[in-house]
Amino acid sequence: MTQSVSIARPAQKAQAKKWALDSGWGRSLLQLAAVVAFFAIWEGAARLGWVSNFLVGSPAKIFDALVRDAHSGQLFTDTGYTLFEAILGFVFGTAVGSVCGLALWYSPFVARLIEPFIVAINSVPKIAFAPIVILWFGTGLISKVALAISLTAIVALIAAYEAAKDADPDLQALLVTLGANKNDVFTKVVVPSTLPYVISTFRINVGFGLVGAVVGEFISSEHGLGHMIFTASSLYDLNTVWEGLFVLMAIGFVLYFLIDLIERRLLPWRQASNTNTLKV
Repeated sequence: MTQSVSIARPAQKAQAKKWALDSGWGRSLLQLAAVVAFFAIWEGAARLGWVSNFLVGSPAKIFDALVRDAHSGQLFTDTGYTLFEAILGFVFGTAVGSVCGLALWYSPFVARLIEPFIVAINSVPKIAFAPIVILWFGTGLISKVALAISLTAIVALIAAYEAAKDADPDLQALLVTLGANKNDVFTKVVVPSTLPYVISTFRINVGFGLVGAVVGEFISSEHGLGHMIFTASSLYDLNTVWEGLFVLMAIGFVLYFLIDLIERRLLPWRQASNTNTLKV
């Protein structure tokens, strides 16, 4: 009996250690350690000459460029432009696409009629529209927002329509037998059932909004992180290029975190079900 207890205790300690690492703080520490190790190895390789500073850059020089641009205020100006363009494109594109996708539920005939055109538009890389958008709307804010909308709207439209099309038919039939009209079915069944899918597209469209804004800045702009990256690459200033890329990563991470908070507020039952699944 004593021996079995002594064998069980190390197993319990190992299990407790595993759960400690699998907690929120544990994962955060592991992720932070991985990032620190990555930059430490990169910096060491650059200092020892294992990699070319000209072709790869170094974390220390990237940090110097970050401090320089932050001190001059240029970093905050460029970040503000890109963030504003991306958020506008994300909000308008997702809203328009989701509304149009849900509206297609009202008429299956119209949906089947325009579905080939939606597929055709979706199959074309939206970046190919960038020169046309710039010609139509100029080089200002509107062209970047329009390009971001072109990337986000089609994704939201397809996701909303597919979710609406798959809404519970039995529940819809039940409401109809109880005297509900089409608007009642739409508001009581279709919209609530599609909400998780619409919010899931937020995560994708955040990235597409940033892509649209940055690509527009690549083509023609005087401000923004895309303009910073394009100008630095033309001058072979790779450290500034990395600076812009890392700031874009940080923006994407923050926006993704905000969307996660929105999802927790709007869909608390989904988070609870995910937690229970993980526990099982």
